[in-house]
Amino acid sequence: MSETSGRTYIETHPWLTFQLDLRNASARFWLLLGETKSKCEHIEYVPLTEAVALEMHEMYFARGVLATAAIEGNTLSEDEVRRRMRGQLRLPLSKEYLGVEIDNMLNAYNDVLAALRRDEHPVLSIETLCSLNEQVLKGLALEDGVVPGRIRENRVGVGGYRAPDGGSVVRTLLERLCAWLNGPDFRPPDDSQQVPYAFIRAVVAHIYLEWIHPFGDGNGRLGRLVEFLILVSSGVPTPAAHLLSSHYMATRTAYYRQLAQASGNGGDLRPFLLYAAQGMVDGLAEQIKRLHKQQELLMWRAIVDEEFHERQTPAAHRQRLLAIELSNHKGVRRADVRHLSTPLADCYSGKTSKTVTRDLNRLAELGFVRLQPGGDGVRANLAKVRGMRPFKAESSDPKVS
Repeated sequence: MSETSGRTYIETHPWLTFQLDLRNASARFWLLLGETKSKCEHIEYVPLTEAVALEMHEMYFARGVLATAAIEGNTLSEDEVRRRMRGQLRLPLSKEYLGVEIDNMLNAYNDVLAALRRDEHPVLSIETLCSLNEQVLKGLALEDGVVPGRIRENRVGVGGYRAPDGGSVVRTLLERLCAWLNGPDFRPPDDSQQVPYAFIRAVVAHIYLEWIHPFGDGNGRLGRLVEFLILVSSGVPTPAAHLLSSHYMATRTAYYRQLAQASGNGGDLRPFLLYAAQGMVDGLAEQIKRLHKQQELLMWRAIVDEEFHERQTPAAHRQRLLAIELSNHKGVRRADVRHLSTPLADCYSGKTSKTVTRDLNRLAELGFVRLQPGGDGVRANLAKVRGMRPFKAESSDPKVS
C-alpha cells in the first residue's frame, strides 16, 4: 500500500485499528464467555441416538444456512431449506436463484466440515477468503464488475457506510487482518480456553470483514461463514457453531445497529461482542433444553422397556408401544390413540374401544399415563422420568420482616 493510500485509509477509516483491548470489558461479558464454554462442553458430551444426532445436525444446519442467506434477502423457509438439503425442492425458474444461494452456502459449510474430518484445518488467508467468496457467489447473477472470488477494485457501500478504497488498499487490509487473526492476540494460553478465544476471534473476523468489504458482493455471507469456520475449527459443536448467524437474523435491526455503532465509536468492539455473546448463550440454552428433552424421551423408553421386557403377551406388546408413542405427544384424545402410529394401528386392528380403555387403565396403574378425570384426554406421565432428577429447591425472593 502506498504512503498516500495509507494516509487516506487512516484518515477515512480510523476504526480499522487491528487492535482489541478487553481489559475494561464488563463482568457480564466474561461471565457469558464462561457460559459459552460450559454449554458447548455440555452439548459435546450429551449422548444421543444416531437418528436424534442427525436430526439436531440437520435442523441447526438448515437454520444457520437460512439465517445467513435470509439476512441478505433470501425468502425461503426453514422447511424449504431442509428439503433443498435433501434434494427434494425444485423451485420455479423465477425463484431458482434463491435455491442456488442456499446450495452455495450448504456446499461451503460442508466443504469446511469435510476438511476438518480429514484433519485439515483451513488457514485464514487471502486465498481462503477469495475461495470462500467464490463459493458463495457461484452461479448467481451479479452486478457488472463483480467477479466471484476477486478482490474489488472500486469503492462500495452498504446503506450509509462507505468501505475503504479497493484494489491494493483492500489487499493490504486483508493481509493485516489475516496476520492479526492468526497471531498471538487470539492464541489461547492453553487448550481449556479454546472456545472463548475462538468466539472472540470469530466475531472480530466477522466485523472486520464487514468493515473492509473486500469483495463486490457476498461480504455479509462471507463474514458469517468465516465466523462458523473459526468456531467449528476450534472444537465448537456443529449445531452451536451456527448459532451466531441465527442470532443476527433473529435480531437483524440490532445486528445492523451494533455494526454501525462499532465503527462510529472508534472501533470499540466490546458492545458488539457483548451482544453476540448474549445471543450465543441464549441459543446454547435453547439447544440444551432440546437435548434434555431427547434425553428424557430416551430414559422414558428405557423404563418402559424395563417394565415390559419379560412380558411377551399381545396386550403387553400393545401397552409398551402405546406408552412409548404417547411420550411424543403433549396429549391426545382417547379416540385417536390407536392411530398415533402405523405399528399401533396394526396392533389395534380389529380391536374394540374397550381394548384401548383396558390398555390405558393398565398403563395408568403402572404410572405411565395420566387420564383426564371424566374427560377424553390422555397423556404420558413424564413426571415419572422428571422425578429422577436431582433435588432442586425452588428459588424465592428474600422476605423482609
